[in-house]
Formats: sequence, structure tokens, C-alpha cells
Amino acid sequence: MTAGELEEVTAAEAITLSQGESWLVDVREPDEWEAGHAVGAYSLPMSQITERIGELPQDATLLVICHSGARSLRVTSMLSQAGYNAINVQGGTMGWKSAGGEIVADGPAAPQS
Repeated sequence: MTAGELEEVTAAEAITLSQGESWLVDVREPDEWEAGHAVGAYSLPMSQITERIGELPQDATLLVICHSGARSLRVTSMLSQAGYNAINVQGGTMGWKSAGGEIVADGPAAPQS
């Protein structure tokens, strides 16, 4: 499956979709997640996807996000091949923030996308 065959949405579209039944799955690593992530996102680092894939619901739309959209595109492909309804979020958390999506941090520092 190539990138052209994968479903993708803009960050603005993802913001709207994430307010419905979709799951926003952030595939960045824990340090990136702690520095700042989209409100309501679920953390599932790309490095742990194989071991933790069973945590994802197979009957939901998964909006896959990373920092810029490259890692999430690879994970979207992997999830699609495993039978999940996965959609890549173009532009990642940078695009999310630019489109007006809220970013929060787990620590005391200001959130970073």
C-alpha cells in the first residue's frame, strides 16, 4: 500500500473528526508526548505499536498523528494492512496547532507541538 492509497485528512479536518467517535492516536515517543500533545489524544508510540496494537478498537476510525506526518503515515499504512480504519493526519501536531487545535503538556513547561 502506497501513500497515495492511504486515506489522509488535513489537521483542520482531524480537529473536527476527533470531536466525534474517532480516536486520535499519537505515535510520537513518550518525551515528545510529555512536551505537548493534542487534547484527547491517545499515546501509542510507534516503537511500541506491534506490542500494543490490541489496545486500539477495530470498530473505530483511527486518526494517526505524529510531529509532522511522516511517522504517522507509516503507522497508518501498518494499521490499514492489519484491518484498521486508519487515517493519516497531514502536518502532524504542528499542523494541528496551526489549525487552532489545542495542545497540552504533561509537565510544568509550556506545551510544544
